Amino acid sequence: MATVRIAVAGAGLIGVRHVEEIVASADCALASIVDVSPKAVEVARRYGVPLYRSLEECFAGGKPDGVVIATPNQPHLEQGLQCIAAGIPVLVEKPIAHTLEAGEQLVDASEKAGVPILVGHMRRHSLIMDEAIRVVREGSLGKLVGVMGSAVFCKPAVDGYFDPPNDWRRRPGGGPILINMIHEVDALRSLLGEIVAVQAQASNATRGFEVEDTVAITLRFRSGALGTFLLSDTAACARSWEQTSQENKAYATYEDEDAYVLMGTHGSLSIPTMRLRTYARDEDRSWFKPFQSSVVPLQRADPLALQIAHFADVVRGKATPLVSGRDGLSNLRVVDAIARAARDGGIVNIG
Repeated sequence: MATVRIAVAGAGLIGVRHVEEIVASADCALASIVDVSPKAVEVARRYGVPLYRSLEECFAGGKPDGVVIATPNQPHLEQGLQCIAAGIPVLVEKPIAHTLEAGEQLVDASEKAGVPILVGHMRRHSLIMDEAIRVVREGSLGKLVGVMGSAVFCKPAVDGYFDPPNDWRRRPGGGPILINMIHEVDALRSLLGEIVAVQAQASNATRGFEVEDTVAITLRFRSGALGTFLLSDTAACARSWEQTSQENKAYATYEDEDAYVLMGTHGSLSIPTMRLRTYARDEDRSWFKPFQSSVVPLQRADPLALQIAHFADVVRGKATPLVSGRDGLSNLRVVDAIARAARDGGIVNIG
């Protein structure tokens, strides 16, 4: 197919961003919007496409080639199953589903029908992440020992972010563990491999919502590496991917801050400043000896734009999903373990 026609279900913040990237793409065309909100009427009018109240209406009006599901978490299962039943490849925003059981049901249906799911962990499409993974795999850091990471930022208390109809973010399933930490889990798995155990403590002392606003997490990787991670959506701090990567111009940027520091037996890599420090030789491995310091050169591009281009290739059958349904399910399994560890205390092992 020369142009991939994509329908977008959900006209909220992330849905509109997908719409923008589809319209800007040379490979894609916006087929329609699927939403019942008043905002959707304006979005559909702005881009001159049909507006449908449901996927059933959308498919009856003429099937698109692909569907982006950018609705709140709970409808992902039902809408994903509708797309699979219609044989339409789907890009489903993270998390793949609101529960592990729902995610498993969606992935099983996809695999049985042979209809691909691409999960919207857009950071995997980042050129920065590509370069960090390359540095790790080429062995510059030696055997990985650990990682220190953070996603600390301040979501606005104004502009309706937590108010109806968005007050689902105040309730279980709407906190930063499921909304934000799942991106971090995907990135950490890409860099260090599978996570096999977690511990966590959570607090809602600042916002006072039903859900957490701050979480301290420890992680064990299958390789034996360990990690610590601080998550907060109410902290006045810039140590988050959004505020350091310079990939999304909507966020203020601080070029001297990092979101992750990877540590190995021979060196360390700070991401996304890409400051690399390594020992020149094995015999130099001592805190009395100086590191060789450098900065890994980078190119930058909008990961959402790269993700839409990749989805077009998935729809055409030219590529398999970079973040498959199974990957999305693995990420969901880790954040589910983090939530359980925060609730119950102790270590939660991940099978």
